[in-house]
Amino acid sequence: MVSLQTPVCNFGWRAPDFDLLGVDGQRHSLQSCMGENGLLVMFICNHCPYVQAIRPRLVRDCRELRDEHGINSVAIMSNDPADYAEDGFDNMVKVAAEFDFPFPYLFDATQTVARAYDAVCTPDFFGFNRAGELQYRGRFDASRKETAPEGVRRDLFEAMRQVAQQQTGPLEQIPSMGCSIKWRDS
Repeated sequence: MVSLQTPVCNFGWRAPDFDLLGVDGQRHSLQSCMGENGLLVMFICNHCPYVQAIRPRLVRDCRELRDEHGINSVAIMSNDPADYAEDGFDNMVKVAAEFDFPFPYLFDATQTVARAYDAVCTPDFFGFNRAGELQYRGRFDASRKETAPEGVRRDLFEAMRQVAQQQTGPLEQIPSMGCSIKWRDS
């Protein structure tokens, strides 16, 4: 398992569109997921310890961003499940139900969406304003493979709340860290 960090935020970069199947049996696009004040696009998976360490807090923060700040979220799983069966579609359905995901959980079977976003790890967060311009590409919080203690700064939440209010993200951002995307052999 390779641990990687995300690159710095490329402010103003435009969100690429997508059309992916969700665990709800529906197809979802960038436009259908966009919230009144913006959209958080997250590349996650089921097996990664970095994602597992934040899942309950991620659900809490995404629900609060949606309900109180008009920021919707969408999670995309782009790993090749051939090597990680835990990341297969049926298991995605189970994880989404178990954690009561308040966002669509989508399967990027061809990995074209992950490549279009230049996603590098799980979790990898892309926070867009209502115009679809990138404003945040940083970490969730101080968690790594273990959950950070209660009361740590909610980096992602605070950044996206700022995006909701000002349509711009913070200039200072700490990169996300996680497991490498499991790419298919070319």
